[in-house]
Amino acid sequence: MSAFSVFYPNRMSREELRQLTIDKLQLLPENKLMEVSDFTEFLLSKIDEHMLTEGIKRVASQSKTYDFLKDEDVHYSVNTLGEQR
Repeated sequence: MSAFSVFYPNRMSREELRQLTIDKLQLLPENKLMEVSDFTEFLLSKIDEHMLTEGIKRVASQSKTYDFLKDEDVHYSVNTLGEQR
């Protein structure tokens, strides 16, 4: 690993970053290692949530369920939306 990579981690390869992280993790006490593990689980759950949300959006956007509304003539106005007495 080059000195440049240490100062500019976003320019590191995935493997270099992984190895640097492992090297640092080995220096942590057990309680801090547990915190890192918990945070990793949190990040992975956010990725899962994002993938699930995007999947639901994709399925919903491809759904034909509400296509009938596209062909319906709209007969509503601001005046007809009020409460009738």
